[in-house]
Amino acid sequence: MADLRALFSSNNPSEYDVVEAFTDRQYQWAVVAAALGEHLQHVARPGFDVEDLESPRTNLLMFHGVGGAGKSTLLRKIEAALTTAEDRPAQWGEPAWTQRLLPIRIDLSRSAQAGSDYERVLLTIRLALAGGLGRTLPSFDVALRNYWETVHPGEPLDEYIRRTGIAGKVTNLLPSQLQAGVGELAAALQLPGLVGSAAGQLTSALVTALRERQERAQALAGAARTAALLEATPDLEALSYYPHLLAWDLSRLPAKKTVTPVVLLDTFEDTADRHRDLERLLQRLVWLMPNVFFVLAGRSRLQWADPALHGQLDWTGPTAWPGLSTTRSVPAPRTDAPTGRQHLIGDLSAEDCETHLAQRLTIEGRPLIDADIRAAITTRSHGLPLHLDLAVSRFLEIRRTGRTPVAAAFDCSFPALLARTLSDLTAEERHLLRSVSLLDAWDLELATRAAGLTQQAPARRLTERPLISENPYALWPYHLHRAIRTAVREDTHSEDRWTDADWHQAATRALAALGEQWTAATTLGPSRLLLVACLRQGLRLARDRNLADLGWLTDAAYAYTDDSVWEPLTLPTDTTGAPDTPADALAELLTAITRRQHEHRQRTVDRLTEVLDSGLLSTEVIELALYYRAKAYKDLDQGAAARAGMRQVADADGRLAPKARRGLANLARLAGDFPTALAAVPTLGWTGRHHRVLGDIQWSHADTDQAVAAFEAGRTEAEEHGAAGERAMMQVRLALALSFADPDRADAELSLARQLLESLDQRSNALLAQVVALIKDAGSDGIIDRARSLNTDITGAGLPFLHRFVELAVAFHHAVREEDLELAAAIGRLHELTATGDFAYFTDIAHFMGGLPLPGPTTTQWIDSPDAVRARWQHLVQTRRTRTGP
Repeated sequence: MADLRALFSSNNPSEYDVVEAFTDRQYQWAVVAAALGEHLQHVARPGFDVEDLESPRTNLLMFHGVGGAGKSTLLRKIEAALTTAEDRPAQWGEPAWTQRLLPIRIDLSRSAQAGSDYERVLLTIRLALAGGLGRTLPSFDVALRNYWETVHPGEPLDEYIRRTGIAGKVTNLLPSQLQAGVGELAAALQLPGLVGSAAGQLTSALVTALRERQERAQALAGAARTAALLEATPDLEALSYYPHLLAWDLSRLPAKKTVTPVVLLDTFEDTADRHRDLERLLQRLVWLMPNVFFVLAGRSRLQWADPALHGQLDWTGPTAWPGLSTTRSVPAPRTDAPTGRQHLIGDLSAEDCETHLAQRLTIEGRPLIDADIRAAITTRSHGLPLHLDLAVSRFLEIRRTGRTPVAAAFDCSFPALLARTLSDLTAEERHLLRSVSLLDAWDLELATRAAGLTQQAPARRLTERPLISENPYALWPYHLHRAIRTAVREDTHSEDRWTDADWHQAATRALAALGEQWTAATTLGPSRLLLVACLRQGLRLARDRNLADLGWLTDAAYAYTDDSVWEPLTLPTDTTGAPDTPADALAELLTAITRRQHEHRQRTVDRLTEVLDSGLLSTEVIELALYYRAKAYKDLDQGAAARAGMRQVADADGRLAPKARRGLANLARLAGDFPTALAAVPTLGWTGRHHRVLGDIQWSHADTDQAVAAFEAGRTEAEEHGAAGERAMMQVRLALALSFADPDRADAELSLARQLLESLDQRSNALLAQVVALIKDAGSDGIIDRARSLNTDITGAGLPFLHRFVELAVAFHHAVREEDLELAAAIGRLHELTATGDFAYFTDIAHFMGGLPLPGPTTTQWIDSPDAVRARWQHLVQTRRTRTGP
């Protein structure tokens, strides 16, 4: 089919080929084919009765989706596919049925038919049957002619049909068939005097004959309710029940004339009003014609199965419409089997978008739109077909002005897309739509507060629109279609568009609403999921809308860093330069802290230094940057810088002072000053992770029992506080303490540590767990190769302090195997790695393991006597040597 709009966009239409590209929508066709096949089997069963008005109805399908999703295109393609096999896409395959079908597509849109009403719908169906059957349908035709002469006196039906353009080529067929039907009935009832008379007279005669149970009359129009319908006042109410007569007539057709109409009602949303008057009449049409198959398409799902509509519609509830679920439907994967009678028209896949754009405009079979432009359009469209069509129009417009289209020209939204979206929304819903466009996802409460409303009802109504998707298992179940969200946020054309002040007020409300949800949840206990979700949305809001008052985000930032879990917080469209707003600075701060698990620690130092130098951080969060920069300095073996940073934070006596004091204690331990580190433990408490500090001191002294007790106590304390990150760290250190003394138990504890680390993002602890595996396996083959590979990973991670742990594991391995030369080499490497003074006690421990004298004075200040420490390390080596055997 030619795309006429594109065809008329150039003075040289032969320059390129223009077609209305159709992406397969194979799943939707499978849905239609399966449902239609079931319908044909149902009506062919011996027990099927067209007069049964009580049985549930399954003779319809509903496709719903956001404006521009391709519903009308799909219905046109279905109509064509049901008309001739040549118009059916090859990928759709052959249908399973052989019965004759008559597709009848009716566009209910107000733009397609001004004042579209039930009368026109019914006439369109009858006109299509007139052309498809070429014969009268007696009982319906008599009733219709009587109605027309009564309701439209003096207005010939053929002139009305021509004036309204309802049926095109078959305009003259219906009036002549109606006249012929009257003559047939008059002759059949042996009432020749009525031929050519008013339809009302024949109707009265037919009713009398039916009441007298004349066999000929019953054969012609013998539905049980025919007489009652013909006796009723011929008005719109009566007309809405005439489809029962039409269904009866279709069921009485001779076998050679049998046909199954497939009525396709497009733009069904245009039937909606607060009284549902037209919808009620159309529902009667579907219910009263159970031998006709209906396919409906509209923006909203069909609500007929909702019992709440009882009284507004004639048949409601899941019993009447078992295939129409009252729950929101979601786009089904292509591989799913078709189920139900209500389906969401989802977005096109990236592959389908590419196919659509490549086939839409071609030159000698080659795509006119270049691949990079097609990729840019696909990305921006988020699979919405309307966006693709508008982008094609923009492509032709750029060419028409003599310019060469480039990909950057399509990084935009289209006012027409937004106009389609807003056209059927109330003013209140448009206000809500703009408010929730600021949020990635939301629930009814969040949407209501972001919009500044006091009731949730408008938000609930908005969620029933197809432009809102739902994931019932998500923290916030609702989100706006991404292409529409972009168009709403970039709106500069609609009449009721927001000013910058409007957007700022809405962003402030949304940020406050997020904070209120998080704060309220903390009273019930910590919720890491909610914390991270609120931080992600809040940071983006504050950054993108340049909100000066960060409020609860400061508290949330501290809560996020407190447990060392490090879920990714990287925000889309991150700025590439230095931060220029407080919100931008806070977002960069948290991103740098989180990304250090995946970046070299020097990159972490650089990022944190940059954000500190920006001067945009509030006083409350400056210590957060100082503390984590000091930690990065420690990991980089820059002890002096680490101590200076920790001291600065500790002296400020702020939120992180306990952690900074722990950091200073750890730095004292790294320098070999164990008495100072031990003296700090009683002052640290839970916040300063006192058990972790104590355990690190104890295992370094080969005091396994005391170290294990400390780490177990720290693990228990972490569990009591719901601190998953700290629990994992304690578990890794517990396995470390045991790895020298009890390989079997260490193996079990290490297995648990790895399980705990799986859901976290702690790179240094994951690498330390690999060191633990080396130590517990010391004395066995393959240790050196594993150590070499681990050192490579450590270098890539920018965590040089872990090289010391690897060399200590290697030294233990060689001591166990009594490989003196190799042990000496390992000690030499340790000496080089500890030349700065930090971890110098590892060199002492390596000497102790091998029973070697220290080469000179040591800087290590042990808690016990050096001889006691030496004896314990030698005992661990000897125990392992005995275990591994010769």
